[in-house]
Amino acid sequence: MRSLKYTLPILLFVVIAAALYVGLSLNPKEIPSALIDKPVPEFDLPPVQGRELGLATANLKGEVTLVNVFASWCVACRSEHPLLMDLGASGEVPVYGLNYKDKPDNAEAWLAEWGDPYGRTGADVKGRVGIDFGVYGVPETFVIDRQGRIAYKHIGPIRREDLDNKILPLVKKLREEG
Repeated sequence: MRSLKYTLPILLFVVIAAALYVGLSLNPKEIPSALIDKPVPEFDLPPVQGRELGLATANLKGEVTLVNVFASWCVACRSEHPLLMDLGASGEVPVYGLNYKDKPDNAEAWLAEWGDPYGRTGADVKGRVGIDFGVYGVPETFVIDRQGRIAYKHIGPIRREDLDNKILPLVKKLREEG
């Protein structure tokens, strides 16, 4: 009985330490998405205030595209925005915006201040479309293939190495696959 009194706490400590070791070794940016290789959800969003083109499921078929989920209240969105501006200007891939849970005036002012890299921008005021996409938070960026399926999900702000090593090579591969 005495050995159990000492063995049980040690065993419990080992189990907790092992769980922490495994958990801390995981990369939080690599959260698997159940929507990879699945069609984008059905939606039809109006444009962000001050813009002409909204965003709908139909816009995400026929060519490889990026959908960037952003908001004016998102501090991390500011860090990736210059990269999106460059990408939008380069024409390497169509970049569309999904404005997530934002006030219309704030979204319009944010795009006016920081620039608008998006060919189309849908206003997801209530966040329903973002939830259907499986958005955990902003920013998140999705690569959509020609058939309108989600091919890749990037969580957090995009960095130059993310574009160069993952996103743009995947866009090129998807284009070549036709």
